[in-house]
This record gives sequence, C-alpha cells and structure tokens, in this order.
Amino acid sequence: MIELGQLELLGEFLQDLKDVKEPDGALLDHTMVLYGCHMDDANIRNNTNLPIILASGGFRYSQHLAFNPYNNKPLANLYLSMLHNLGLETDHFASSTGTLTELA
Repeated sequence: MIELGQLELLGEFLQDLKDVKEPDGALLDHTMVLYGCHMDDANIRNNTNLPIILASGGFRYSQHLAFNPYNNKPLANLYLSMLHNLGLETDHFASSTGTLTELA
C-alpha cells in the first residue's frame, strides 16, 4: 500500500530529525513537519475531516486532536497557528477563523 510506505518514510524522516542534536534540543524540536491529504473521501470529493499530521515544531506533541466533523474548524486555522509559531503575527490566513488553541 502506498500510504503505508509513505508513513514509514515519514516516521524514518522524523526519527532522523530527532537524532540530530542541537545545543537546545533536537532538530525535530525546531522543525514543523506537516503531512496530510487534501481529500477525506476522494470518491465523493469530500475535503472535510482531513487526516493531518503536524510533527513537533514547538507545539505540544504526542497528542491526537479530533474535531467535530459536522462543525469543524478550517484547515487554514492550522496554517495560521503555524505562522504564529514561526513568529509571523498575522490576523488571518485564507479562510481562517483563528488559531488552534488546542495545539498550545
């Protein structure tokens, strides 16, 4: 399966980043890696409830966030949160309605 192979490679990449030590932590601690899909169900062209992985980058990690699929937050909220994490204080990104406070 293609997805299984891709996720195995992602895991290896994240481990490689974790293995690179810097004075104040691992390289993974200073890197945001976003992995996901643009469709939840390509059979019906559904772009809600997307499977997304955000690894490290200064966010609280080792957590699983599941949002209400019927009253979901825009994916742009994740991007806005990532911009803020990079120090780019902007009020919005695309269709964002705010940041994802669940990441803090």
